[in-house]
Amino acid sequence: MASSNFIDYVKINCRSGAGGAGSVHFRREKHTPKGGPDGGDGGRGGHIILRGNSQLWTLLHLKYRKHIKAGNGVAGEGGRRSGAQGEDIILDVPLGTIARNPETSEKIVEITEEGQEIILFPGGRGGMGNDHFKTPTQQAPDYAQPGEPGQEEWVVLELKLLADVGLVGFPNAGKSTLLSVLSAARPEIADYPFTTLVPNLGVVAYRDYKSFVMADIPGIIEGASQGKGLGLRFLRHIERNSILLFLIPATSENIRQEYNTLLNELREFNPELMDKTRMLAITKIDLVDEETRVKLESDLPKKLPVVYISAVSQRGLDELKDVIWHNLTSIEPV
Repeated sequence: MASSNFIDYVKINCRSGAGGAGSVHFRREKHTPKGGPDGGDGGRGGHIILRGNSQLWTLLHLKYRKHIKAGNGVAGEGGRRSGAQGEDIILDVPLGTIARNPETSEKIVEITEEGQEIILFPGGRGGMGNDHFKTPTQQAPDYAQPGEPGQEEWVVLELKLLADVGLVGFPNAGKSTLLSVLSAARPEIADYPFTTLVPNLGVVAYRDYKSFVMADIPGIIEGASQGKGLGLRFLRHIERNSILLFLIPATSENIRQEYNTLLNELREFNPELMDKTRMLAITKIDLVDEETRVKLESDLPKKLPVVYISAVSQRGLDELKDVIWHNLTSIEPV
């Protein structure tokens, strides 16, 4: 998908429908001179509903729909006939979408499952007709309730990609190359920094028809949590990954320092990321000899699963998938 088509943030104005007014009506038939009140209720106003759709992965379809309006309820009629409900508006969104108040950034709702429906803004209640207000002492009420107004608010929809494994690394660490080799995804690959401008998702096939989802996140640089580079905009996508796979090239001058820099940026952005399962893959291992590889091992972070891989020569990829799958299946569900 083209870079310009990846939209993970939209601000829209939503207006739910107003409820219909109740009816003031009296039964009038030839042989029923005192039929009494029979005004029906007004219909409910239309809801604004968010629905999870696993076939979507961006908010592009909502980028140019700035105003979302649900239908108003219809007024009630005589004969105790209720008015029709206003038309609901259902907004399909990708899994991982959060609706927030644009002024306070407070989370309103969150969509994480296929087919999940949550009413974002409910429609106004329809008014009751005068039939509801008759009593032994008030047998001919000439009033009914008006319908309640709908709600009109601006709301921010923010997408955080749902993936099993998130690739974390500096620009040109080989994240896009690895994703293209392990899955059918075809991210743009080049030898200059920030080739990847938007996250890419790929489904990685594993043994016995099993699979997991891998996300290629744009490169992080030192200071990303303060807004430098592209990292700040896309760091939030890492929050939804079950495993963080750090990719550092074997040609790096100081692997431990690069790892600590990446870890610090994640910590500065969201300390809760430190609770996620972490793995380390040393990439481009085909560019160093065995002697250099032995020296690298002394510089690696301790107590961290490490795999040596080369996406170009496809070296170590089966081992990498084994380690990922083992960690995925050992993660306790929330």
